[in-house]
Amino acid sequence: MQTEVVGGGGVRLGVRVVGAEQSRPIVFVHGWAQSSLAFSPQLADPGLAERYRLVAVDLRGHGTSDVPVEGYDDPGLWAADLAAVLEFAGAPAIVVAWSYGGLVLTDYLRVHGTEGIAGIVLAGAITELGRGRPGGKVGQAMRAALPDALSEDIAVALPALTTLCDGMASRPVPGALAQALLGSCLSVPPAVRAALFRREVDSADVLAAVDVPALVIHGTEDAVVDVSAGEYAAGKIVGARGRWFQGVGHLPFVEEAAEFTSALRQFAGGLLAR
Repeated sequence: MQTEVVGGGGVRLGVRVVGAEQSRPIVFVHGWAQSSLAFSPQLADPGLAERYRLVAVDLRGHGTSDVPVEGYDDPGLWAADLAAVLEFAGAPAIVVAWSYGGLVLTDYLRVHGTEGIAGIVLAGAITELGRGRPGGKVGQAMRAALPDALSEDIAVALPALTTLCDGMASRPVPGALAQALLGSCLSVPPAVRAALFRREVDSADVLAAVDVPALVIHGTEDAVVDVSAGEYAAGKIVGARGRWFQGVGHLPFVEEAAEFTSALRQFAGGLLAR
């Protein structure tokens, strides 16, 4: 089901929903210049859908959501967006944050703490932003794509975004999905793609204050977000468990969909048991 919620500043956020309304919710938050379509393997998994309510949001400026002119550097708005999604999903929820989605999650934690959150999963995620911040270290594929990927000139941006999408996975992914990833990039206006990087984020204290179970999943061959960013988050969050997917890139939930989904089921099942 496709629907929408109203986030910070009245921005309409598109959400995809699968599963029973009364079930424990799992909320999926995608990355920079992507959309909820990235989590298609999980939304289509009957084992997850039968037991959990799966809610995948399109961030502001992405996918089916509104594209406001400003606000992409405001942690309060990002926090309000995720708060609206959690309220819709039916908290407490498990939050799965991929790539830039990790920043959105830390924005929420900075404002609300872990209110409404049962557990967090960081998948190839950054939790910081800015030069020299270990939680935001990017890989070669992202460095090579910038700044051309931010250009309004399609002749400049398209090759950079194509190269970036090609570099997301360490092994071939289905052609339809590969094209969907590129299509998601191109659907995000260049001004939005650029605005997402115009802030400095330090999350050491935020991560250290997390008091719910946490799982960090990161591919050892991630060329978009360096594996050290995942190691940093796992080291800061008390009691966090790390799962390093060997030979996997920036799309662990696609490249090793079965293993990723199994790890998510195990993590969620442990929370239900508690």
